[in-house]
Amino acid sequence: MTNESDIKLFENKKVRSHWDEKEEQWYFSVIDVVEILTESSNPRDYWFKMKLRIKSEDGLELSTNCRQFKLKAADGKMRVTDVADTETLLRIIQSKTGKSVVTGDNFLPLSKEKNKIDKK
Repeated sequence: MTNESDIKLFENKKVRSHWDEKEEQWYFSVIDVVEILTESSNPRDYWFKMKLRIKSEDGLELSTNCRQFKLKAADGKMRVTDVADTETLLRIIQSKTGKSVVTGDNFLPLSKEKNKIDKK
């Protein structure tokens, strides 16, 4: 299985991503997306507290639907981080905002067939 990692830009901010060749889909760093949406100074802590809040309110464990991959951190080291596919990430965003999320070319591909991303 060949894996590729890449950086995507959303609103001029970096979102680390990982292409899983076997599953033929992208995974995106949850922490990076949380940072963009919340503008939190500590997105890792925000994500941790968000998981606890959703679990206590709705009984859902967000991290159950996430995977973990090693992605390059700001310090250049490869670190394990929560990642989510497009569908899971949209659910996380919806639970954060309470609104339906409109996707488009400027954010995330909906599937490998639609809005295919160049894996360069």
